[in-house]
Amino acid sequence: MYKTSTDEQLVELAVGQDPDAFGEIVRRWERKIFALCFGMLGREDDAGDAAQEAFIAAYRNLKNFRGEAKVSSWLHRIAVNQCLTIKRRQRTRAEDYFDTEDGSEERVFVASPLLSPARTIEKTERTNLIRQAVGALPTDLRQVVVMKEFEEMTFQEISETLELPLSTVKSRLYTALRQLKMRLERTPVEVV
Repeated sequence: MYKTSTDEQLVELAVGQDPDAFGEIVRRWERKIFALCFGMLGREDDAGDAAQEAFIAAYRNLKNFRGEAKVSSWLHRIAVNQCLTIKRRQRTRAEDYFDTEDGSEERVFVASPLLSPARTIEKTERTNLIRQAVGALPTDLRQVVVMKEFEEMTFQEISETLELPLSTVKSRLYTALRQLKMRLERTPVEVV
């Protein structure tokens, strides 16, 4: 029923008391919003909480959507704000989830049948090193990297989402990638 409707049309329908229209918005964007939150927070349960809270906040604020930006940019902005709120809460509790080395968060890695056990271990280590390096970036740099490199958003979309000038977004990405390169060059595992 909603397949041909644009996101903006769905917002109008949802404001007009059609709850299924908002459900379609959630279905369209839940994976990308979760991926964004996971990239910023690094933990699945925190990412799930942030994504859920982002959609709740979006639903509560449907009437405030002015259409000046795309619905996707609006949702991304709400999700980024939820992630920042969670990071602030974590900071006040003195928790840091990105640098855990005790394996407190179990990660499942399914090996490709084409990879040898040694190659599988190397790939897992490389993934963990990249995740830790991204997680160690300051929040303003990390969010730009996650949006550009993992969410594959355009510079313009990031600019609209974060309400920053385009030049600032590009500068932050350049700075973040330079910092990541320096961090990863100091690691024992070769990052390809």
